[in-house]
Amino acid sequence: MRIDTNTHCIIGAEYIESPNFDERPTDTVVDLIVIHNISLPPNEFGGAYVKEFFQNRLDSSAHPYFEEIKDLQVSSHLFIDRTGKLTQFVPFDKRAWHAGQSCFQDRERCNDFSIGIELEGADDIEYTDAQYRVLRAVIVCLQMTYPGLSSNHIVGHCDIAPGRKTDPGPSFDWGKLRKR
Repeated sequence: MRIDTNTHCIIGAEYIESPNFDERPTDTVVDLIVIHNISLPPNEFGGAYVKEFFQNRLDSSAHPYFEEIKDLQVSSHLFIDRTGKLTQFVPFDKRAWHAGQSCFQDRERCNDFSIGIELEGADDIEYTDAQYRVLRAVIVCLQMTYPGLSSNHIVGHCDIAPGRKTDPGPSFDWGKLRKR
């Protein structure tokens, strides 16, 4: 796995541009990885709803839950589905809108200096071996490109937005991720 230095995208990942990004602040050092989970509708997997959501194209009439999130404009750099398929929505040199109000080591606005990775999943449903395998490969690739991404700078959304967010949830096996 490699990152194209011209596009700032992982070579071989499906690329679907999200409109939900902007420029990082000047001279920002990317030194945090934030792991999330998402499933649309909640606890249901497969289909195109997550991709449509990150493109602001989700049909709010397709499921009652979608009416609640129809006005949100969010994105993540990467999405890993249950089979391990990798999709990139925002180049790594841009700021994806994944963390919201957040703080890591007394630094606010984690979107400024982080890379967001969404796993197709839910807090209380086990993730797949394929997802862990791809996530580990992605992290190694990112660490080779961004030297500030040390292993102790890989956190869950719950760690940077406690009380507001719970993902990736108790079903995420941090030990399994760290086994290399």
